[in-house]
Amino acid sequence: MTVALDAVERTALLTAALRAAETRRPDRLYEDPYAAALAGDIGPGLLAEVRTATFPPGRARTLPSTPDYNAIRTRFFDDYLQTAAEDPATTQIVLAPSGMDSRAHRLDWPSRVRWFEVDRPAVLAYKEERLGAAEPRVDHRKVAVDLTAPDWESDLEAAGYDPAVPSTWLLEGLLYYIPEADAHRILQRVAAISAPGSRIAADIVNSAALTLPHMRGLLDVFAGWGCPWLFGTDEPEALFDTYGFTVAAPQPGEEGADFGRWPDPVPPRSERDVRRVFFVHGRRR
Repeated sequence: MTVALDAVERTALLTAALRAAETRRPDRLYEDPYAAALAGDIGPGLLAEVRTATFPPGRARTLPSTPDYNAIRTRFFDDYLQTAAEDPATTQIVLAPSGMDSRAHRLDWPSRVRWFEVDRPAVLAYKEERLGAAEPRVDHRKVAVDLTAPDWESDLEAAGYDPAVPSTWLLEGLLYYIPEADAHRILQRVAAISAPGSRIAADIVNSAALTLPHMRGLLDVFAGWGCPWLFGTDEPEALFDTYGFTVAAPQPGEEGADFGRWPDPVPPRSERDVRRVFFVHGRRR
């Protein structure tokens, strides 16, 4: 029996479908042999809707290329996590939310690393069902809890997380789906259980990406699914600084966040009323 997912949870299947499509490309930026199974029958349909909105027949593309963006994002965070894992001090990595991520299965990790996947119970149950007998390549701990729950930190610690030891966090595909107050609350809570020296990484859009008329085609797709984009910031460095993280925030297409795939110009940060997305990454002071 297939586990049912709600609207927000189903966006993880879109990500899996994008990763499956990238894996089929001869010029792929990474290979995810689990993505097609994780996407199931629903993911390709979601991707088809996004493709239709992004690449309208007979008209020039005005929306950001979701396939290229997702490929760059996945590779960027692949590299980020693997670089973090090379540090002998890295013993715990947290994906929150984990969605249909398969990095624990498709990449190699040092034996000292404990790998925590935090997500809603339905998502983790669906994922377990789709992965079948596939074994992770790391000490893998699942934490079935919603990140807006009042006590998810205690569940994480019960799974073996040590807040006194530096950690590495990845908040991928999260912050633009939640209200601004929840975004601040999650960053505050992550900071509270992250020892000095801990790493954090996340993707986030700017405020204009939520309101620009030419973004409507993509925004309407997500809103129509019941999971609208709700939060963006023009100053990601300041947002994370508020909670004790010193970060950089490159945009896709900039050095280190391109991989030869970003198809659009990258506007300077001083330019207003343009869509942006940032790959935030840095450390807890």
